[in-house]
Amino acid sequence: MRLSKRPESHGSTRRRGDPLAVVGWVALAVGIPALAVAAALAPRRLGAAVSVDWPPFVLVTGLLLIGLVARDDGLFDAAGAAMARLARGGRSLFLGAAVLVAGVTAVLNLDTAVVFLTPVVVLAARKRGTGEAPFLYLAVFLANGASLLLPGSNLTNLIVLGSMHGSGSDFAAAMVLPWLAAVAGVGLVVAAVWHRSLRRCDARADDRPTFRVGSGLVGVLVVIVAVLLLTPAGEAVAAIVAAAAAVAWSLRQQRMGLPELRRTLNVPVLAGLFVVAVDFGTLGRVWAGPAQLLQHASTVVTAIVAAAASVVINNLPAASLLAARPPSTAHALLVGLDLGPNLAVSGALSAVLWLQVARAVDARPSAMRYSLVGLAVVPVSMAAALGALGVVH
Repeated sequence: MRLSKRPESHGSTRRRGDPLAVVGWVALAVGIPALAVAAALAPRRLGAAVSVDWPPFVLVTGLLLIGLVARDDGLFDAAGAAMARLARGGRSLFLGAAVLVAGVTAVLNLDTAVVFLTPVVVLAARKRGTGEAPFLYLAVFLANGASLLLPGSNLTNLIVLGSMHGSGSDFAAAMVLPWLAAVAGVGLVVAAVWHRSLRRCDARADDRPTFRVGSGLVGVLVVIVAVLLLTPAGEAVAAIVAAAAAVAWSLRQQRMGLPELRRTLNVPVLAGLFVVAVDFGTLGRVWAGPAQLLQHASTVVTAIVAAAASVVINNLPAASLLAARPPSTAHALLVGLDLGPNLAVSGALSAVLWLQVARAVDARPSAMRYSLVGLAVVPVSMAAALGALGVVH
């Protein structure tokens, strides 16, 4: 028996997916005219913004596709079943979910983790009779919180790293302690909020879903090597090539269909966010205001500005704007861009995807509760990450 429900199993999926596509079309409608103006008035700066922003969006496309193939191979179901089977109680099940979400986020991007692991951890909680709310909110809060480790873990990392011209391994070495601190901070706050729910847990069930060692796992391994060894552009090319091969194989084996691919990618949303990110990246190269604001700011102020900008305009455009000129405190900037979106669902694409996929498994995600819990999650996780960053630097 599979732990995760496929989106197509719900007749209302198409209706529930429409608002997300509408967001993408609105972003395109607003962003394309601005792009035309930028092309006419500042073509060189527009080109510079495009050169920094295209690798992240190509990479996330490849990662979402690899995640889809890995899901169809049974990788996430097998991991979730093992987690539910081995957990002694609600708290250990929660810890296992945290390790699973943090690991998949670091390797396969936070959006991939949210889309494919939210159903896994929610259904694992139901299977063991513990409260599903902590697992539901852990999936999205920790996906954001655990996206500090590798460049490909979050699109904002790649956008900022593109202005720094650093390597993936150097980035990981600098961010491993802040990553651990952020993961611990998010997990502890979520566990504290729902500590009573985690006391309940039914007996273990011997559920062992089928897992195929196939193209999905190969794609994951390719991404790990690419992220550690290649430049952002090289990572993007490696991921999309591996994804194309994996998807082609799965289609040939009739393990998935084109409608499933379209739902997973949601091209209007990715295209809309790309256009808006390029617009703000061009603006940041024309207007020196954001760079001057951050030039003499402390690490704490930099992170707070980044978090606020993420909530107001989404963290991808915010990253393009604030990192258009190489920031002096880039790692602190990323703490705000990656963790700040836990304040509101407007902060990151991952939260919007979470709302959609959670409803597909009959969970009850709430934007209001997201922000209320986020008011505790964000300051604790940001303080922990910035403290660890101070130790590293």
